[in-house]
Amino acid sequence: MLDFLPAPIRGVIAALLLALNTILLCSFLFCVALIKVLPFDLARRASLWLMSHTHEAWISNNKAWMNLVRRTRWHISGLQGLDYQHSYLITSNHQSWVDILVLQYVLNRRIQPLKFFLKQELIWVPVIGLAWWALGFPFMKRYSKAYLEKHPEKKGKDLETTRKTCAKFRNNPVGIFNFVEGTRFTEGKHAQQQSPFKYLLKPKAGGIAFVLDAMGEQLESIVNVTIHYPGGRPGFWDLLCGNVRDVVVHFEELKIPPAFIGKNYDQDGEYRLQFQGWINQLWQDKDALLEQMHREFAGKR
Repeated sequence: MLDFLPAPIRGVIAALLLALNTILLCSFLFCVALIKVLPFDLARRASLWLMSHTHEAWISNNKAWMNLVRRTRWHISGLQGLDYQHSYLITSNHQSWVDILVLQYVLNRRIQPLKFFLKQELIWVPVIGLAWWALGFPFMKRYSKAYLEKHPEKKGKDLETTRKTCAKFRNNPVGIFNFVEGTRFTEGKHAQQQSPFKYLLKPKAGGIAFVLDAMGEQLESIVNVTIHYPGGRPGFWDLLCGNVRDVVVHFEELKIPPAFIGKNYDQDGEYRLQFQGWINQLWQDKDALLEQMHREFAGKR
């Protein structure tokens, strides 16, 4: 434990450890990527195993420096029943970039490493694009409304392309993650949206619906996560400095309604309204849970 050191010193040490962890494991990951391109089934399976465990090792090393700078008190509930061999769609409220490391910290080796849907163009981002590709992040191809108006024959092709991309997960469990709010909560954004929720921004149903459209049959369930920081929303520097004293995380596993499987959110208006109503109810319940968390942990600041 380094809590005897001034917070800025702890922050510098944590940042260096994070950078070293990323450089070393990304270098190994790029070597494994060379195996991935070999036209042999054994090479493909070996590379998938190595990349998944490299991803988990990166998260475990991050957990180590997080514990080193401060022994954060974790208040966790609802994790029972999650299975490493199953595929899940995970969603959460979004307050800070710290949220991602919190989810990785808690879920590492309980389910498969979290992956995000990425726009196809991002594969060309130097270094990071290659890392995402090597780790098997699903790339999606989506056409704009303006493009579809000019090329109506392309309707549904983006989803078809993404489904083909996700076919590799059919026999390999995966954890797909999506922030329904689409951006981090701030008081300014909350006021601008005129959000009907006290602690949340308005949910954007399209992203999670797209995941269900593309691979709903492959998913075991939706894992609905609610995160609360009793000491206030931390920045990433706060995490590096060990200034995050308490983290409250609640997990709720939800079965995917059968009516939501095999539907097209963009083209089925009735389904779109039904799905939006379901997400809004989910967000009302989450807002009430956050209200309860604020009352229960009011003294932990």
